[in-house]
Amino acid sequence: MQQRDRLGLAETAPGEDQIGGRPLTRWGTAGGRWLVDRMVALARVVSAHGVLAVTAAVGLLLTLGLVLAAGGIYDAVEESEGIAGLDRPVLDQALAARRPGLDSALTFFTHLGGPLGMTVIAATITALMVWRWRSRTPLVLMLITVAGSLLATVVGKNAVGRLRPPRVDAVPPFESSPSFPSGHALNSTAIAGMVAYLLLLHLEGRLARVLTVVLAGVWALAIGLSRVFLGHHWLTDVMVGWVIGLAWLALVVTAHRLFLTVRRREPART
Repeated sequence: MQQRDRLGLAETAPGEDQIGGRPLTRWGTAGGRWLVDRMVALARVVSAHGVLAVTAAVGLLLTLGLVLAAGGIYDAVEESEGIAGLDRPVLDQALAARRPGLDSALTFFTHLGGPLGMTVIAATITALMVWRWRSRTPLVLMLITVAGSLLATVVGKNAVGRLRPPRVDAVPPFESSPSFPSGHALNSTAIAGMVAYLLLLHLEGRLARVLTVVLAGVWALAIGLSRVFLGHHWLTDVMVGWVIGLAWLALVVTAHRLFLTVRRREPART
């Protein structure tokens, strides 16, 4: 039986090492097994928790590298017809589709994907998960996910410094921070994806798992598109935000799987 802390929380809840009966500790590729062997060796020095910290840190560095690479690619093609030919026509279509009622509704909705909105949503859902499952896993993984996605957003905006669409084309309230990448799209993708992942660890029905993934995807997609519709971001800002958010999510999930695998192979401690 697992030890619990003073709050009655276990390190993990029963079943948090599988999704739909498929063990997360099983690695089907040679590359995955090679990585596990390296992490098992590392765990002899730093423990399974150290492996989680190290792999999350390495994943964050890779994500920041992806952010900088995306910024470099953008700078290289900024003046090309490819960028101009994609962003401006989409914004023009949004301008033609705007209506006062729709603009107000989407302004309210897009705020849910902002720093305050996503923080409140993530904190509320995480607290409910921790309370319901009596496990620290949701808290640890959500903190890692949120911290990494926010850092990636800040680094990307400061590194590229792209201007937002003209204010004459935007729906107030206006924003002044750099445009690239879209923090709303990046953070919504990573956080909604992590919520879905945590739910998948506990959902038994296949339909429930599919709907969870679909809803998370629709949320991230809708938040991103609302930024373009309201003229707060160019489409390419949002697309890069989605890609970086997915990359960071995948790396955090991989770090969690490595933690579970290494912990399973650790000798029992007394």
